[in-house]
Amino acid sequence: MLLNDLTSANAILPALRVNTKKQALQEICALAASLSGLPERGIFDSVLQRERLGSTGVGNGLAIPHCKLANARSIFGVFARLERPVDFDAQDGAPVDLIFLLVAPESAGADHLKALASVARVFRDPRLTARLRATKDPAALYLLLTHNQTSHAA
Repeated sequence: MLLNDLTSANAILPALRVNTKKQALQEICALAASLSGLPERGIFDSVLQRERLGSTGVGNGLAIPHCKLANARSIFGVFARLERPVDFDAQDGAPVDLIFLLVAPESAGADHLKALASVARVFRDPRLTARLRATKDPAALYLLLTHNQTSHAA
């Protein structure tokens, strides 16, 4: 599964200014809601419920919050680059500045896990994450996320 199957150029927040994990998630969920037509509160509540199970901050300044919703029609994602890193209770204790939210239908099953794995695989590349942190241009961020993924594909 490639990231261009999961996100779109208008699903990029290139320079999000927030002070907390909760604020970051609220802003990202608001964009996800406006793009999908799903209720913002439903996305946000589901993401917070998942975060209560354990932080989705995977380390190295990266987080992949995710949730499943009954009324979601397909798996989709929103990417945010934060102006300043925020505490995310990440596994390595480091603050987070790159976030990729995934929303999936409740029936997604293995596809949800494949999407999570695809995002994690892309963010494993330290050269890519450095380039993502170095740009604020939404079109450039989208290209970085979706370009040349064949080397990352499973």
